[in-house]
Amino acid sequence: MPRFQDLIFEKSAFSLKDCPPEDWPEVAFSGRSNVGKSSMLNRLSGRRKLAKVSQRPGKTQSLNFFRFGEDSSRLVDLPGYGYAKVPKGVVDSWRRFMTDYLEGREQIAGIVQLVDCRHDPTALDKQMVEWLKQSGLPFLLVLTKSDKLKRSQRQQAVARARKGLDLDGEQPLLLFSSEAGEGKGEVLGWIDRALAGWEPEET
Repeated sequence: MPRFQDLIFEKSAFSLKDCPPEDWPEVAFSGRSNVGKSSMLNRLSGRRKLAKVSQRPGKTQSLNFFRFGEDSSRLVDLPGYGYAKVPKGVVDSWRRFMTDYLEGREQIAGIVQLVDCRHDPTALDKQMVEWLKQSGLPFLLVLTKSDKLKRSQRQQAVARARKGLDLDGEQPLLLFSSEAGEGKGEVLGWIDRALAGWEPEET
């Protein structure tokens, strides 16, 4: 079982050929810019500065790989999507890169898809979740920034996300707070199971 406190930054990749070559299972984190992917990685690892939290949404343009120390598995922080101030050429480049990764990276064991619980899912959130459903990849839907909601608003947020993303009751979905740690254990457990359940494709 991977030890999350042993996570270390390994490398950034700007193309599929730059990704680590080992045939190791990896779980990737996806979501719009400023949804809290880096903060989530820091909370999961218990290390505040493992993943750099950008002060300018849309700045990260690479895949950032984190290795579980000596263990043969990884987590991947994907570039955020949906930030309006990013030039169209950069957006198009990201889209091609993300398509190459998601469709061409055989060792993806699962995706943690982040959506801001305070708002309705965006068109790009819906597009990403629809792709995940069609891909057959295991994914966990995480509603971030739950500490910003009143207790009475939380189940409304869950219901809104399930309806807006057309998710059935079997789809794993939970609330998460990088500030308070809510949902941390459940996310860690899901990642453990996804990595343990991955098997390389037969050639």
